Amino acid sequence: MTGRARVFGDDINTDYIITSRRKRESLDPAVLRKYLFEELDPRFAATVEAGDVIVAGRNFGCGSAMEVAVTAVLGAGIRVVVARSFSRTYYRNAVNNGLLPVECDTGRIREGDRLAVGDREVKNLTTGVTLATVPLPEIMRQIVSAGGLVPYMKRRGDFSL
Repeated sequence: MTGRARVFGDDINTDYIITSRRKRESLDPAVLRKYLFEELDPRFAATVEAGDVIVAGRNFGCGSAMEVAVTAVLGAGIRVVVARSFSRTYYRNAVNNGLLPVECDTGRIREGDRLAVGDREVKNLTTGVTLATVPLPEIMRQIVSAGGLVPYMKRRGDFSL
């Protein structure tokens, strides 16, 4: 996957991704995308393009276990989040919904850099730097490739590799 880096810092909680009051209004990803990161930058959602890559520091997705925080990201056409680390619940919600969580050192990625994200590395096409990633377990790669846990189960019927 290639895309433009949209960079955030450490401890981006689920209420920063999509404020919990928005889920009371709608759970439609097309609606939620309009409010993505509004608490941090009210103009952000209007600038998002399908294929953008969210890049963050440590503990991305901390806070409440709102699955809608993944739904809003996917609704914006974002298919991958690259972070130094993820909260456990956001990481699992991402995999279960078909959003690729990639862990690596994000300190040298800047806003607007063009990234090529693969299974084992993130290449910064703007700077030429290649970053090693923490490998996603095979079963999780298969779930993400299937589009999430439900499509995976519909195809496979179980968790065997």
